[in-house]
Amino acid sequence: MLRESVASPTSINSFDLDPEPDLHPLYPSTAHIAVHLSSHSGLNPDQKAELVRHCLSRACVFAELSVLQYLFTDPQAQSYLDLSICDDDGIGLVSLTIHGFGSDSERDVEREECVRLLIQQGADLGPDKAGWTPLHHAALLSPPTLISFLMTHGCSPFDVTRRNLTPLDIVTAHTTMPGRADVALLLEAAMRGEGWTGGRMEQKRRQFDEQMKRKGKQQIVREDIGKALGIPPRWWGNDSDNLFSDSDSEDDDPEDEDTALYTPPPDYTSMLVFSPIDLPSIFESLITNYPPSFCDAQPANVLYMLARFACLTCDHNWLEDLMLGATETIEDCFFSHPEDITCLVFWLYNTTVWLHLMQCDSSISEACEMLGSFDLIEETINSVFVFIIRLAERKIDELLDSALLDYQSLGPEFDSIQFESEWTFLRSLTGKKKTATMTPNSTVRASGLVAHPPPPSPGRPPSPASISSSSSMSFSSFKQSFSRNRASSSVTPLQSMFSDAPSTPSPSELTTYLTAFHTLLTLSEINPALITQLWSQVMYWTSCELFNRIITRKKYLCRSRAVQIGMNLGALEEWVGQMGLPRGVQSHFAPVRDLLNWLQCLSSITEFPDLVATIQTMKSINPLQMRRAVRDYKYEVNEGRMTEECIQYLTQLQKDWERHRVKLGVEAMRKEMGDRERDREGSVSSFATDSHDNSGQASNMSVSSSSELAAAQESIDLLFERGTDKSSWEPAQPPKVLGELLDSRYMLPLVFPSNPRMLGASPGNSMRDDDDRRSNASDSRSASRSSVGAMSWRAKNRKLRSLGSSALKWVDGAASASRWGRPVVDEDEAGDQAGEEKEARNLEEPVGELRVDTNLTPLTRKRSTKGKGRPSHAGETTPVDQRT
Repeated sequence: MLRESVASPTSINSFDLDPEPDLHPLYPSTAHIAVHLSSHSGLNPDQKAELVRHCLSRACVFAELSVLQYLFTDPQAQSYLDLSICDDDGIGLVSLTIHGFGSDSERDVEREECVRLLIQQGADLGPDKAGWTPLHHAALLSPPTLISFLMTHGCSPFDVTRRNLTPLDIVTAHTTMPGRADVALLLEAAMRGEGWTGGRMEQKRRQFDEQMKRKGKQQIVREDIGKALGIPPRWWGNDSDNLFSDSDSEDDDPEDEDTALYTPPPDYTSMLVFSPIDLPSIFESLITNYPPSFCDAQPANVLYMLARFACLTCDHNWLEDLMLGATETIEDCFFSHPEDITCLVFWLYNTTVWLHLMQCDSSISEACEMLGSFDLIEETINSVFVFIIRLAERKIDELLDSALLDYQSLGPEFDSIQFESEWTFLRSLTGKKKTATMTPNSTVRASGLVAHPPPPSPGRPPSPASISSSSSMSFSSFKQSFSRNRASSSVTPLQSMFSDAPSTPSPSELTTYLTAFHTLLTLSEINPALITQLWSQVMYWTSCELFNRIITRKKYLCRSRAVQIGMNLGALEEWVGQMGLPRGVQSHFAPVRDLLNWLQCLSSITEFPDLVATIQTMKSINPLQMRRAVRDYKYEVNEGRMTEECIQYLTQLQKDWERHRVKLGVEAMRKEMGDRERDREGSVSSFATDSHDNSGQASNMSVSSSSELAAAQESIDLLFERGTDKSSWEPAQPPKVLGELLDSRYMLPLVFPSNPRMLGASPGNSMRDDDDRRSNASDSRSASRSSVGAMSWRAKNRKLRSLGSSALKWVDGAASASRWGRPVVDEDEAGDQAGEEKEARNLEEPVGELRVDTNLTPLTRKRSTKGKGRPSHAGETTPVDQRT
């Protein structure tokens, strides 16, 4: 026991109670590192290496530049440095240092110097386990100066992470991170300098930005069109992302398409089965009650598939019942809504697509041609085409007087012009001429004019009312002017200061309406050939109305008014060019231009040779119109006059022209009488006994009309040639005017493209062209450039033929429309799992082939004897047989 107590102090002294050296200091300092790395510290090499590794990591985290510099310069520490160390995630020293940016902004400069020092000493710049390089981390956190340094010292902006993201993708994604726009620009510039054109993320971001811009423009255009034309928002539909889809990659080449696209196989996948007894309910749901919407071709596709079934599996009576009933119902639909632009545009689009689908299908086109089905659709298109024209004409008629004839854009020097026929004492009483323009109705009342609507032309809606002039101003207008002056004098100055004066309509108001109208037609994908001919007809009517109102109203027959009207007309001509329409549309204004030029120069013609030379340059007006302008011309005070010799020459030209009119009238009467005689006799022998002159004149007229139609057809086909300039298009010419007034009721022929595939074309690059028109609206040269070059059009044949299962509800009728909204499950049909499996096995067993029985019915060119609207007696069942 004593021995054990004596030996115990010796065993205690065998333990080492000295503290372990601190190899992981929280805040390492150079003094601490120097003590532990000295030769007297007693640390082994592994402990010194661990100390240097820890101090190096902590110096990078806290951006201790002094510690880093000591480690890189101290001879004892250099032997233990390892710049390739990383943590468990593979993050190296450079990335670790970059992570501290933003935590302490006062030390960001020292932190950047630490990164530069590490790179200069050869620190590892490789990616971590996630594929992130120091440049990826720097793109998120560091300033642009360090990013530039990294890219010039081994870091590539094209390095991608494991998720295939570049540093630019990290910063931008779908939208640029706040505060990192300068970094994004720096990275993008560096990548583009090495031939980069855009990555996947940037393309997505740009597509997103373009989509947002497109939606913004879409909303603006919707509001502008809706405000100008009164279109409800529901017309555009909910899903209208393709409103301004101008991507060329979506276009189809009509010549390169597979034949099966235009002529599907004769099976029930491209047909819709119906029974004649159900046609009225189908027409009611598909046409009468169908809600018009933007670029919706479902009615056209459904009618086409119904026609395929009737033509390929039934006889011609089924097809005639379908075509007659459908065209009649469509006509009734837009006849009952003549003022609804959405209804008119919707059915113009669908009837055109319907004709395109029918004519391109070679399996039914021949039969439909023999039965006259195409003629029915073309007549329907022509009818709705005329309705749209009349709608535009009525709006133009409201602004024609105020915006084009009476609007004064020139200076006040034109207001002080005095005419020889005016009473000077009345001018002194009424004061100077007011510059404010009166409304068309007040202008008519003040000048003693009476509006007489023209007699309606058969087969077309009535034209807007045209105004004819009286010979002199009534005395009541003077009395009304005095009463207005007395009434205006009783108004107090305060009331007159706050009175709401109506704004004067100007040509810009007219062109704003026309622009909205044209944009609606373009966005609705109306065929560009129809749009061109529509504006050709509208401008022809406008030209005729302008000409007739100028030549019949004495107040416009003076050179000062001619100058003003010419400037207003120039705004309308410039609009035609800005919309990219062919120059031929402007050619209808040639008579008005010649009349205005004649009014401006007739008083200055004093020499006979000058008169002859002037007349030869005016090809669009006749001597009667020239003589009428000279006779009713209002001379200004001290204005020159035409010499007597020149007036006699004009009178002689007028007499010669009247004799020519009589001769042509007699020839026309003879031709009409000859035609009646031939129709009455109705035989070849009687036709041979007719006079040789009449037959010759008839043949000449027929040859002339056929040649004009052939020229118009060729002109329309040239519009769809990619390499042909649209300025070569010329509109169909109206009959030559023999009298003083132009015939504004004449309808130019509507011509369809000879290639039926072109009927499916739509205007191209609508949004881009609209932006160009807005940006270049004030540049007249840009308007002229817009009228040249090939016509822009697109072919989306696959899109036109896309039809979903939702279209079946329109075939089943309005009563079953709700059934297609949600599936209907019958409880009696629900069985157990075994029964369902057995039924599935039975369905998988081969059954008899279901095929189409094509009844080859002999077709003739003779029309059906059934009247339009009579019920069909072809049967109540469909000829569909299932053979086993």
